[in-house]
Amino acid sequence: MSDNTSTTPQDNLVTLEIDGQSVSVPKGTMVIRAAEKLGIRIPRFCDHPLLDPVAACRQCMVEVPDAGNGRGFPKPQASCSLAVAEGMVVKTQASSMLAKEAQRGIMELLLINHPLDCPICDKGGECPLQNQAMSDGQGETRFDCEKRHFPTPLPLVSNVLLDRERCVLCTRCTRFSEQVSGDRCIALAERGARQQISSVPESDAGSYFSGNTVQICPVGALTSADYRFQARPFDLVSTETTCEHCASGCALRVDHRHSKITRRLAGEDADVNLEWNCDKGRYGFRYGTLPDRITTPLVRRDGKLMEASWPEAISLAAKELTAAGSSVGVLTGASHTVENAYAYAAFARNVVGTNNIDFRSDKETAEEAAFLTQYVAHTAAGDTITYQDLDEAKKVVLVCLDPENEAANLFLRLRRAVRKKGLQVVSIASHRTIGTDKLNAEVVTCKPGTEAEALTQLDGLDSDTIILVGARAAASTGTFKAVVAAADKTGARFAWVPLHAGDRGALEAGCLPTADGIPTKAMLEAAAAGELQALVLGALDERDFADIQLLRKAADTAFTIQLAQRHTELSDCADVVFPVSLISEVTGHFLNWEARWRNVQPLHGVPVTTMSDRRVLGTIAQAMGTSLKIPASTKIADLLRTAATGTAGGAMPPVADSASHGLVLDSWRELMGDSAALDGTIFKGSDHRRGRLRVSPATAAAYGLTAGGAATVATSQGSITLPVSVIPEMADDVVWVPSNVPGNPLAVTGAEPGDQVTLVPSDDAHTVRMEVPSRV
Repeated sequence: MSDNTSTTPQDNLVTLEIDGQSVSVPKGTMVIRAAEKLGIRIPRFCDHPLLDPVAACRQCMVEVPDAGNGRGFPKPQASCSLAVAEGMVVKTQASSMLAKEAQRGIMELLLINHPLDCPICDKGGECPLQNQAMSDGQGETRFDCEKRHFPTPLPLVSNVLLDRERCVLCTRCTRFSEQVSGDRCIALAERGARQQISSVPESDAGSYFSGNTVQICPVGALTSADYRFQARPFDLVSTETTCEHCASGCALRVDHRHSKITRRLAGEDADVNLEWNCDKGRYGFRYGTLPDRITTPLVRRDGKLMEASWPEAISLAAKELTAAGSSVGVLTGASHTVENAYAYAAFARNVVGTNNIDFRSDKETAEEAAFLTQYVAHTAAGDTITYQDLDEAKKVVLVCLDPENEAANLFLRLRRAVRKKGLQVVSIASHRTIGTDKLNAEVVTCKPGTEAEALTQLDGLDSDTIILVGARAAASTGTFKAVVAAADKTGARFAWVPLHAGDRGALEAGCLPTADGIPTKAMLEAAAAGELQALVLGALDERDFADIQLLRKAADTAFTIQLAQRHTELSDCADVVFPVSLISEVTGHFLNWEARWRNVQPLHGVPVTTMSDRRVLGTIAQAMGTSLKIPASTKIADLLRTAATGTAGGAMPPVADSASHGLVLDSWRELMGDSAALDGTIFKGSDHRRGRLRVSPATAAAYGLTAGGAATVATSQGSITLPVSVIPEMADDVVWVPSNVPGNPLAVTGAEPGDQVTLVPSDDAHTVRMEVPSRV
């Protein structure tokens, strides 16, 4: 994949000759890229189009009889680091014996200590070294001494294992860590013959992107602990699909063997994720094979959920929904394809006859609904902000958004623009995070709930500015309104970055309450009070909800039907539970934060035996004597591309005073923290800076906290004890806590950013402790 995707003016082109063929390429292009344009293959190991050239392996040697000045180079040159010149003449191994012998000599050198263990190596069958040794190397080795040996495997970084004797020191992994992700946790150690890849002892930040180093390693030196010895590449069947874990919309390649997923790799898409993905997208797929998977309908009998037949469960659901009439609330959840979300909207309005439908959690607000319906939903083609716009922008302002944790590929694209094009990033947040630090961002610190005021006072916004506002802005009164006002005043553009892969699609599909409909929290309160007779729930993640107790009480009180994939405490509260398909079992689309349509495909060659949400809802509708009244699934995407399905909201509501006083809480999810997506994986994070309570130096001093110590933060809903990090660039009187501490899915139960908290030192510095109220 070329790193240069933009068009180039004719006066910026250079014409050269490679193996007798003429080619014109932009100035600054490397010879190896020019050869690719002609379809000429030059062997290489260290070269990667998305990494800076380093000419470490020297495998791509070519002969240059004319460097464009009438004189040639006396020795072969590395084509990956040699820039083209007007009139240059290049001969590759296809036309030059000198180049061919140089490449063969380098190959022999690289294989001197390589163990040649292809039959047991995970890379065997898809290994560039193996392929090029066969095509360009010698048939026999002249080396008859003992090869060097190392203990294997060596844990390098989280989930990545190193077999040192296989490494050819191409430095792809170290350059990725330094240039792409910004996590300097892998580096070259020692010198000369002792040189090897090593973890960086002083780096304790870990990485959310370490799996990419395994994928780009050209020799099998880096392997995944999750995939090691699981399968042979030639035994795998691959499926191209889209990641389901956030709104970035990353392309994925899913490999399976005997109908079982063995690994996921980053797919190639120059417009979205290039060739990268985060570790959550790479390793978060084993949740579908856990014992808690629901495989048969469940019906409550004598107060206990028991297995039932499909006809019995469908009949009971249809009977109760018919009796409830329009006194029904539909909470879809945010993990659905556009097609399934459309089915939920149709089920609510066409079958049940209610406008009580919402895809958001109980943190929703009227301001958020008005913002989404007026400025986000059904945005005309060409008016949306894209990844390409971020590459070309001069300034990006992040509001209630930590992209590294909440949209990892968006973070990588921002960092690429910062590094290559000098993009200026401004983050309005309570503190400087690891991600904003790697973006060299200017941080405007403010207490939770005061982001609108901070944005209003921000200078330097203009038409080259893009404002990215996260879903967490719903908890900060006036922030959405301030974003719109700032854009109107300065000419800046803005975009909404949701938390989940299905959020934008659900919005476009009409999963928001309209007319007399009520939003999520009002539905839960009405159901808990007995004022709403029935609830229809999708596969909700309880950790999205601020008041989990209210959610469970509502499900306990009303007649509740849930379409779920796994047993949860919420499904235990339902009266009828229908098993539905995993994302790897459905066909459809996601809409990412750009509103770009992203294909979702089931595993190739694997029969689908489960029912999608759309099919289950359609079957219930038939039992109620009607239908969903929607087109075939294959036509829904075309319909939504050309027509609006929702109703525009009213004017943005007035802004109320949201100022917080005293010590207040701030919180959001960490990417690799506790998550249902990571259940069943062997992923073990090596990050010692995350999973911690964060305070400013002044706050730490005021409450007697020390860095590396521990503290207990408490609200009226519960308390949690965590190790402490003191962040120099952080608002005072704010305590930040990750909302998904590993092993503690409730985190700070019911507490939201801006809530007042208490903070006291603790002697328990090495363990996480939680105290929460018992279930209502």
